Amino acid sequence: MTDLLIHPGLVLIVGALLLPLLRGTLRSVAVVALPLLVLALVWQVPDGPAWQLRFLDYTITPLQGDKLSRLFATIFSLMAAGGGLFALSQKSRIEVPAAFVYAGSAIGVALAGDLVTVFVFWELMAVGSTLVLWSQGTQASYRAARRYLMIHLMGGVLLFAGVTGHIVQTGDVTFTRMVLDSPAHWLILMGFLVNAGAPPLSAWLSDAYPEASWSGTVFLSAFTTKTAVYVLIRGFPGTELLIWVGLFMVFYGIIYALLENDIRRILAYSIINQVGFMIAGIGIGTEMALNGAAAHAFAHIIYKALLLMSAGSVILMTDKRKCSELGGLFHTMPLTTACGTIGALAISAFPLTSGFISKSMVSQAALDGHLLWVWLLLTAASAGVFLHAGIKFPWFVFFQKDSGLRPAEPPASMRWAMVVFAFLCIALGVWPEPLYALLPFSVDFVPYTGAHVVTQLQLLLFSGLAFFVMLPYLKRTLTITLDTDWIWRRLLPALQINVGLPLVNTWHRLMRGLLNVGSEVLTVVMHQHRQNGRFARTWSTRSMGLWVLVLLLGYLILYYV
Repeated sequence: MTDLLIHPGLVLIVGALLLPLLRGTLRSVAVVALPLLVLALVWQVPDGPAWQLRFLDYTITPLQGDKLSRLFATIFSLMAAGGGLFALSQKSRIEVPAAFVYAGSAIGVALAGDLVTVFVFWELMAVGSTLVLWSQGTQASYRAARRYLMIHLMGGVLLFAGVTGHIVQTGDVTFTRMVLDSPAHWLILMGFLVNAGAPPLSAWLSDAYPEASWSGTVFLSAFTTKTAVYVLIRGFPGTELLIWVGLFMVFYGIIYALLENDIRRILAYSIINQVGFMIAGIGIGTEMALNGAAAHAFAHIIYKALLLMSAGSVILMTDKRKCSELGGLFHTMPLTTACGTIGALAISAFPLTSGFISKSMVSQAALDGHLLWVWLLLTAASAGVFLHAGIKFPWFVFFQKDSGLRPAEPPASMRWAMVVFAFLCIALGVWPEPLYALLPFSVDFVPYTGAHVVTQLQLLLFSGLAFFVMLPYLKRTLTITLDTDWIWRRLLPALQINVGLPLVNTWHRLMRGLLNVGSEVLTVVMHQHRQNGRFARTWSTRSMGLWVLVLLLGYLILYYV
């Protein structure tokens, strides 16, 4: 172990535990400065193992650096700083410390060199994120937090079982590339995919995230799913199954986002959609595709946080969260409108934004790998993203009809956070080289070619035209959209009450009847063993000899047959 090297993730976790002791300006400074200190520490971690220790005859590596881990630890630190700035006016004393524990755990996963450390920080992430959700303090958030925790504990059990099986099978705890050649590796993959929001449990994300506070959703959007992307890049690159999992997530997210009325549920489904792009890239598995998945995760954290910041600002200032209740906010919230629009353009991969220089790498990798259908589906999905997040969100929230609402801009700290993230969206789109330099493999990709720019602009233009042509069908109403979470929120409880309880009652009655019959039989048998009973009488020698003969004959027949 290097004595002078400090673990960045642990610094953020310990600092989070000390935050409740601070007040006023000192606390505000600490909320922003602590993640920036952690960012500086991330860049002090050298390539290769930095901490190593012995545990149960295994070599544990809690701190290890390389380009991939440094990329994700960097964006997690930046996100913690930006989210902390946005949440400075948050009244809850629990949310920001819990969010920093959550972020520090994500950094711990990114810098872990062994599966044991990955699992420990993985479970700590579940605790931190649940507290972020719970800190909203409403009945809806309590119920969502319980469901959220149940899903993630199940994912943790799958991961624990897989890690245990892997260690027993190989005798090694090192976190390296794995193939699906054993039940243990399948369990590890399933545990990772639960956190990624993969089917059939995708609905936990859209169920939980919108119930957090206006600032809590910003934190929740950044760490769980992107940590899952990181471990999939590290553990299962080139696994073909992930291509189809990712494509399913892409279209699942688009369809539900188009149907949704709640502005944060639109963006929650959009997270599933965007993570699907990343997972498809991981499944393709080439250097270009893995670079694209990593770059897209980096860019996505920024523009998705920006979109949720604008949505959170609207919710805080209007106390409204339905598209059907909003509109015309650009009159009094011009800065929020501008920042939300920039985020919408970035998620749509509009040229000169961060999404353009990251998402296109995944599509190019599919084309280079002669995966024509994958490329066509990803291209079609890009049009769908522009429909639901690029146009629908800003149009229904900030423009469309005049709702009569005239809210003011949010507090200064929230405005500054949005401005910083909007600047990053544009800066990375204009000058992508710094991001490309962070990627795990050398980058031989030029995003701004004439063909690429024209193709993307044509795609966006026709998507926009389709949106306004279909606008009468996209107008939102006060309805809800059923998702797979309906199964465990409504169907399973209903089955328990209407089917399970009657079956249990029937079983109990049957058991009581059998016990009564058994008791009667036992009474009869005991009666026959009493002094005057049949079995208490003296049997003749002839009868005993006959029964011995019958038993011997039966034994001989069974033995020789």
